[in-house]
Amino acid sequence: MQTKQHWQLEIKPKSGLLDLKLREFWQYRDLLLLFVRRELVPTYKQTILGPLWFVLQPLLTTLVYSIVFGMVARIPTDGAPQLLFYLPGIVLWNFFSTSFLKSSSTLVANTHIFGKVYFPRLVIPVSGLLASMVNFGIQFCLFLVIFSVYYFTGSKVNPSAWILAFPALILIVSTYSLGLGLIVSSLTIRYRDLTHFLSFGVQLLMYATPIIYPASIIPANYKWVSYVNPLSPIFEAFRFSFLGSGLFNILHLLLSFVVGVLIMFIGIVMFNQAQRTSIDTV
Repeated sequence: MQTKQHWQLEIKPKSGLLDLKLREFWQYRDLLLLFVRRELVPTYKQTILGPLWFVLQPLLTTLVYSIVFGMVARIPTDGAPQLLFYLPGIVLWNFFSTSFLKSSSTLVANTHIFGKVYFPRLVIPVSGLLASMVNFGIQFCLFLVIFSVYYFTGSKVNPSAWILAFPALILIVSTYSLGLGLIVSSLTIRYRDLTHFLSFGVQLLMYATPIIYPASIIPANYKWVSYVNPLSPIFEAFRFSFLGSGLFNILHLLLSFVVGVLIMFIGIVMFNQAQRTSIDTV
């Protein structure tokens, strides 16, 4: 007597919530480099000065800040030369804001690509981060040149041993820009109002970060604003490492690092979940 066999089909998700597919991301590293090139080349392709804008933009912004906030408003700079005080903050902020805005528009701006071919979607925001890092490298070289001129001419510049932690500071800023960008990108496919708030929100965050002013001038009643903003310890540490001025606190910096890693992890998880249905939603 033959018995009938019953087959059951069990449908399982292709990946879990914490499956970040980092190995698959590494396999597409050649595509990552192509996207980095796509981010860099068209920016100043048909301009007269070309890549020189990478240098002129932070330099002109620094000069404007020196006139408006230094000479007119007379905001103190903790004894540091005005040009050296504003320039590092502007260069670092440009890196954060540019990479953040690029990654925050990933799902909405690249729907036409996602609907045609498969590749790890995380490649696009990471390529934007790397392209912004190239721009930062050029602008940072400008800062080093000006810093060297002030240092060897006997100006009041006292670099500390924390200058060796410079790569770690860039890494922390990268975690915030990428993590926050991925979170916003995951939310904007459903809540388009966020796209209108981004530019305004970035400006507010800039004024809440000690870039055009030192943290030492913040009144005691409002010190909590500087402590709540996790970017503040990073910018203060960056300025302190090269100039020797600023309120540097290692505990605040470590806490900022922990928060940054947590934000990036949450951003990657949310992004991986949102990109599955982004084509249907957008």
